[in-house]
Amino acid sequence: MNVEFINPFLSSLMNVLSTMAQTQLKPGKPRIKTDEVACGDVSGLIGMVGPQTRGSFSITFDKSLALTIMERMLGERPDSINEEVTDMVGEITNMVTGGAKNLLGEKGYDFAMATPIVVSGKNHTITHKSDGKKIIMPFTSDAGNANIEVSFDKL
Repeated sequence: MNVEFINPFLSSLMNVLSTMAQTQLKPGKPRIKTDEVACGDVSGLIGMVGPQTRGSFSITFDKSLALTIMERMLGERPDSINEEVTDMVGEITNMVTGGAKNLLGEKGYDFAMATPIVVSGKNHTITHKSDGKKIIMPFTSDAGNANIEVSFDKL
């Protein structure tokens, strides 16, 4: 997969979390992911379709990081991953994908975004609806880990 296509998702995620939740993420080393088990406790997944390609993007947070982001955004820390936290993860997924869409649009890529879905629980799965390889990019922070996955056809 073309790095030019992945980098907008990385920079958009880091921008959204630093701006909205005063949370700095440190990127790790990307790798190919071969299974569907999420590397965390709560995930947002969004599909994208355009004239050039189709694919999907997901972001998965450790419980500790998701609760900290919620606390930093709203001033209250929930005890568990509840409906408010899953709504927040869906909104972050939307914002990150929207930011990446803008960056990719500047390079001539255009796609429409679906409504994100959110899944939570230990060992939940993420199924990307594309034929391309799944690239996973880990991130660390002071409050826990996050992972993004990107998968596209024909890139």
